[in-house]
Amino acid sequence: MSEFYKPESLMMSYGYQPEWSEGSIKCPIFQTSTFVFKTAEEGKAFFEVAYGKRQQEPNEKLGLIYSRINNPDLEILENRLCLWDKADDCAVFESGMAAIATVLLEFLKPGNLVLYSNPLYGGTDHFIQHFLPSIGVKTLGFNPWDSQEDILNKLEQSGNASSLSLVYVETPANPTSDVIDIGMCRAIADRYKTEEKDVYVAVDNTYMGPLWQHPLDHGADLIIYSATKYIGGHSDLIAGAVLGSKALMSRIKVLRTFLGNMAAPYTGWLLMRSLETLKVRMEQQQKNAIEVARFLNDHPKITNIHYLGLMDEKHPQFKTYKKQYEGPGAMMAFEIKGGEKEAFAFLNALRLVRLAVSLGSTESLAEHPRSMTHAGVNDDQLDQMGVSHSLVRLSVGVEHAADLIHDLGQALDAVPIV
Repeated sequence: MSEFYKPESLMMSYGYQPEWSEGSIKCPIFQTSTFVFKTAEEGKAFFEVAYGKRQQEPNEKLGLIYSRINNPDLEILENRLCLWDKADDCAVFESGMAAIATVLLEFLKPGNLVLYSNPLYGGTDHFIQHFLPSIGVKTLGFNPWDSQEDILNKLEQSGNASSLSLVYVETPANPTSDVIDIGMCRAIADRYKTEEKDVYVAVDNTYMGPLWQHPLDHGADLIIYSATKYIGGHSDLIAGAVLGSKALMSRIKVLRTFLGNMAAPYTGWLLMRSLETLKVRMEQQQKNAIEVARFLNDHPKITNIHYLGLMDEKHPQFKTYKKQYEGPGAMMAFEIKGGEKEAFAFLNALRLVRLAVSLGSTESLAEHPRSMTHAGVNDDQLDQMGVSHSLVRLSVGVEHAADLIHDLGQALDAVPIV
């Protein structure tokens, strides 16, 4: 059925039959720890596949074992998430960082090198910069303005090029909205791939997905989401997701089984609820963001604005933006004349927009990256990336655009003239 209908049409029913649950129109919450096997032989077969001892046979139907491994709410949710990105399989986690950490731990071993884009979300940056080196993983960052040749030179000069195992990309970058060419990253990964060793490309698609960018179409092997954000969309849950091929997702699911960091049944149920309105929410948020960005772009107290919808055709990242994205999204960042004092004055004066971290929710959220989400990132790196003391990040919600513009305007009026 999925090949005949759009994802937004299937979010209400795909993967679930009402007769399974007394005719309930919605999938119930399967609040159970364990599941009953019909026979001992069936239980053995289920465990063999779940623990990676063998591959599932082409016509083999697997059942449920234990909610640390699988659960109806998670399985139906994962099937529905696959539709947006046309992925083979999906794994849902208890947080975005759980998804990110599991990918990095599965595909990086002591002595391996991870090549990553800058800037990254602060939690990801900390994990790569501090935790991975502590277990013997080598790290190398590159900048949004680096060409493919620049990155290859960095790799060769590092002396670790032959150890490259994973290219990790966040695009658009948080919080600057810098664009990274996924196809370029694929070419770099393929250059260092050998018969003995694959090099994978993982893309954090939280800022744009799953509506406005589909990384698998551009050469990525894995897509990572903080499902807390647009997928959840209501600031009432924490979750993460990873999508990719059957082979890679099998590895990730086996590690998830032993780390025990899968999402709970109630979280899965809430996410299924959210998927039903995902497209209409994200489209309204993008529509609002375009109007808000135009207002801010013309305001005398704003010195610089980072929003894909305002990117000039002469910008070096414009071609990549047009190639990779189906819209400019609803995330932006802007610099207020002055510094931290002026940025804080603006944030403290907001009334409709909420001063809080996170993004992608129905309500608009504003925060100060330098002192909040990216507080753990090295100051020199923040300076280099343009994450200044005057930078504010704004996630645009579904409120009326005129009301958002009014609130932003009155908050800017409260900023002292520098």
